[in-house]
Amino acid sequence: MDKKEFLLSEVRKIGIELTDIQVEQFLKYHELLVEWNSFMNLTGITEYEEVVIKHFVDSLTLIKAIDLNQNLSLIDIGTGAGFPGLPLKIAFPNLKVTLLDSLNKRIKFLDEVIGQLGLTDIDTIHGRAEDFAKPDKLREKYDLCVSRAVANLSSLSEYCLPFVKMDGSFISYKSEKLSEELESAKKAIFVLGGKFNGQVDFTISNGDIYRNLVVIKKVQKTPKQYPRKAGTATKNPIN
Repeated sequence: MDKKEFLLSEVRKIGIELTDIQVEQFLKYHELLVEWNSFMNLTGITEYEEVVIKHFVDSLTLIKAIDLNQNLSLIDIGTGAGFPGLPLKIAFPNLKVTLLDSLNKRIKFLDEVIGQLGLTDIDTIHGRAEDFAKPDKLREKYDLCVSRAVANLSSLSEYCLPFVKMDGSFISYKSEKLSEELESAKKAIFVLGGKFNGQVDFTISNGDIYRNLVVIKKVQKTPKQYPRKAGTATKNPIN
């Protein structure tokens, strides 16, 4: 199976059809990822089929939790090499996407990908979530906040919920069942104006990889003291 067919067959497994242009954009994205990864650390996964499954398809599984064929604004916190925000933008061009990361060299890579793929209605921000969630910046501006960042749900909620509009959602990508972590995050979710709205668990790659999307709905405004100053949410999560 050639690269195009492999990509098409894998995304079809989660109910997505790609146009020829979208396929070419994903192929170019992989090419740039490998090229830039040779001189900076973007990902430990570069082999094409692994990137398709563990980065591209994994990012797109968000459709299992929310209808992405709407005109939604989305911010991806701690986007790294662009996951999940960039694959979501490629597959769903109707989304208005912001990619935020604290490392400027990653932002340069993302800008290069966006330029070469000819994507519009997508921007990048170099900075910390704590700084850009302030009222004069991007606070409560997005329908949807997503993150594949590795952090506990309490800390992630403090980084992400301030960006979400009332009635919008924060969705966290996780790789395990969350009974204990969810229990310890309940206070944080409540304090930050969120409400646990369910989790969607499933497998990808023919059942080899377990995934879990945790959906938190924004039901009240986040109190103005959150997020706290840089690093506090990680060192001292609300619980």
